Amino acid sequence: MTTLVVGASGATGRLLVEQLLAVNEPVKIIVRSLSALHEILPSNVLQDERLSITEADILDLTEEQLIKQVKNCQVVISCLGHNLTLRGMFASPRRLVTQSVQRLVFAIRLCSRQKVPVKFILMNTTGNRNRLAGEKVSCLEALAMCLIRVLLPPHADNELAADYLQNNLHRLHNIEWVVVRPDSLVNSDVVSEYDIYPSPTRSAIFNAGKTSRINVAHFMCQLVINKVLWRHWKGQMPVLYNTFN
Repeated sequence: MTTLVVGASGATGRLLVEQLLAVNEPVKIIVRSLSALHEILPSNVLQDERLSITEADILDLTEEQLIKQVKNCQVVISCLGHNLTLRGMFASPRRLVTQSVQRLVFAIRLCSRQKVPVKFILMNTTGNRNRLAGEKVSCLEALAMCLIRVLLPPHADNELAADYLQNNLHRLHNIEWVVVRPDSLVNSDVVSEYDIYPSPTRSAIFNAGKTSRINVAHFMCQLVINKVLWRHWKGQMPVLYNTFN
């Protein structure tokens, strides 16, 4: 199956692309800067004939261009995020992730006529509660999250993107989704043991765990290729922690 990855030039997205290609999955990616991509992906990956690259800002693509991107893709994965700079966090577009998810879903709905639903995977954060599952936090943490929501627009963007999937896709027949929630992201060169839970087992603010980016990429790759794993987690917001924090 072909997988479209947006946010492929990010720290987690690039690892996901490499892992998908390693298991012989054709991949399409949309990146804002091709030159930046050459700096982060090995030449053997960039030259892989199973990799198709489009240089563009996803929010600048026309409806027709976006439909062309998602057409014949059985999986769409968003690893989009805001750069951790003043401009990246506070400048336009403040709703990069939400708007991109909305546009991708709309394009899938317009072009998808296949019997098997398209898988949509959204990388998110443990700081975002699964409201449909009734997740609750302490009053102190709720207050802290309110402040973060106001002071750091990227967090509110992540919340809105997940809310969109939860509130708008449960009636659709041609899209299934999983929202992947890692905790504090760290770098690692190899996939290690990690635990998957339906809800956070620790406070994202006062007792945060760690999740390796390469483990997040591994889990998302497994969601693509492992039908049993997908059936288990579809429509949910699994949480990932490294086993040994």
